[in-house]
Amino acid sequence: QVQLVESGGGLVQPGGSLRLSCAASGFTSDVYHICWFRQVPGKEREGVSCISMNDGRTYYTNSVKGRVTISRDNTKNTAYLQMNSLKSEDTAVYYCATRAALWGFSVAPGQYPYWGQGTQVTVSS
Repeated sequence: QVQLVESGGGLVQPGGSLRLSCAASGFTSDVYHICWFRQVPGKEREGVSCISMNDGRTYYTNSVKGRVTISRDNTKNTAYLQMNSLKSEDTAVYYCATRAALWGFSVAPGQYPYWGQGTQVTVSS
């Protein structure tokens, strides 16, 4: 069974940095995508960034371009989200999700059958 575990969240001051990790297990192949989503109370879950674990292609939503880098370590079946120049608007619970990589990227949450438990990111003075 596919499982995802997020880690790396915490409290950081505006302008600071965090590195989130998403460790995947249970896949029978390495052909899959991992995407990061975030959600705050009262708002829809928002796609942040995705990476193809099979070929390294990436996606970033406009609000994080230039501040966020997604990467992978296939040896560890792990995707990382390096977040720099953090803003208060980045405060959210961050979730990673995965699906088979037979098609292109999607940031529609309903397209992802497997989710991690979430990790809280709080950006505040």
